[in-house]
Amino acid sequence: MAAARFLVSGRVQGVFYRASTREQALALGLAGIARNLADGRVEVIACGAPAAIDALEQWLHCGPPAARVEQVRREADIEWTGSGFATG
Repeated sequence: MAAARFLVSGRVQGVFYRASTREQALALGLAGIARNLADGRVEVIACGAPAAIDALEQWLHCGPPAARVEQVRREADIEWTGSGFATG
């Protein structure tokens, strides 16, 4: 199963970005986590079908209505063994 890590910057904390990401990921059948980082970014790890990960990546560029995404950086594919989709 494929997994990828994304770092999202902009106004993405305090605007329901993590919760909305979780909803979107679950709708796409993905497992993973979305968590705030101390530097103001949100880290998203998504695990599942490659096409679903790509669809989530496209959604991350917009996020929920109150978000203002400046950049989404996809890091090299990673290993992920978790289940479900959490927010932290």
